[in-house]
Amino acid sequence: MNSLMSYKPVGAFDLLGDFNRVLDSFLNDNAPTWKARSPAVNVREEGNSYFLEAELPGLTQKDVDVRMEENILSISSVKSEETEQEKTGYLIRERSQASFKRSFVLPQNVDKESISAKFKNGLLILEMQKRKEDKTRSIEVKVE
Repeated sequence: MNSLMSYKPVGAFDLLGDFNRVLDSFLNDNAPTWKARSPAVNVREEGNSYFLEAELPGLTQKDVDVRMEENILSISSVKSEETEQEKTGYLIRERSQASFKRSFVLPQNVDKESISAKFKNGLLILEMQKRKEDKTRSIEVKVE
C-alpha cells in the first residue's frame, strides 16, 4: 500500500480534557486559548515524492519536533503558556500546557535519508522522496 497510515491513540484522558476545556471556558473567559488538539494532516503523492502537510496554528518551528524511528515518522509538540492579570485586589496567575503527538508508518519505498521539513504560517510540510526501485532483470541460464 503506497499511502501513509496514521496511528492516533484515543482514551479516557481525551474525554476528560474535553470536559475540562468546556468547564474552563465557562468559568474563566480570560484563560489561555491555545488548547491541545491533534493537528489536521493531508498526505499526497506527487511524482517521486510524498508530501505530508500538518496544520499547526499558534505554533512556531521551535515548538515542533519531527523524529524518525525505524519506519515510523512522529510529529509532536509541547507548548506552555503563563498569564498574569490583576483585578480589583486579586492577582490571578494561570499556567497551561498543551501537547500532541501523531505517528505515521511510512511506505517501504520512502528514502528516509532524504526527508525534508519546512514550516511556514502554521503549516508544517514534509517532503519524502521515493527510493529508486530496483529494476527486475532477467538472468540468462547457460548450459554447460
